[in-house]
Amino acid sequence: MKYLKICNGTFIDRPNRFIARVEIQGNEEKAHVKNTGRLKELLVPGASVILEDFQGRMGTRKMRYSLIGVEKNGIPINIDSQAPNLVVKEALTARTLKLPQMEMLTLIKGEKVYGDSRLDFYVEDESGKKGFLEVKGVTLEDEGIARFPDAPTLRGIKHMEELIRAKREGYAAYILFVIQMKGITCFMPNVQTHPQFGETLRKAEKEGVQLMARDCIVSGDGLLLDAPVPIRLK
Repeated sequence: MKYLKICNGTFIDRPNRFIARVEIQGNEEKAHVKNTGRLKELLVPGASVILEDFQGRMGTRKMRYSLIGVEKNGIPINIDSQAPNLVVKEALTARTLKLPQMEMLTLIKGEKVYGDSRLDFYVEDESGKKGFLEVKGVTLEDEGIARFPDAPTLRGIKHMEELIRAKREGYAAYILFVIQMKGITCFMPNVQTHPQFGETLRKAEKEGVQLMARDCIVSGDGLLLDAPVPIRLK
């Protein structure tokens, strides 16, 4: 996926989860933060940030800029919470992302209701097999390990329980952790922050839900789903 126009700035502070104050070419500006997560290890005063500039295409927007990325130890990390689903849709469509136990996909549908949840993707393959795919964007890095979540997520627990139920009912079921950076050695659930998430993820794997993790190439103006990353559940 590509952003139309980007620029660089310096993070000042975050008055609330939707707004950041940044410095761009010596001017203080407000930017919409495209991620409501805590991001406390990334959004620190003085951090170099990447912003999307909407000048000339504001529409109903109130702020000219959106904060989409942060540099940590010289590594760019995309923090746009909408980006993971977009790059996964691109990869599924281009067939650069293949789902285990499914043949060539003939249907890719986003935001499909199942049970009491809205799962990210519903898919069908040429043999008629049906499946659900839930995508989780990962921005938390700790000594080369990518971790999720960065805050307790009851919604994430609910999604995994729905995938377990779908698997029992004969669907293929997948969770894909999209790590929005390079330089990662493995993915692990963040059990220190949310022990129940780790427990439910292990349960999902035992029930046959396929777990996958991919890192991303973060370029100046875009994001591309890239290489598989090992998953460690303990």
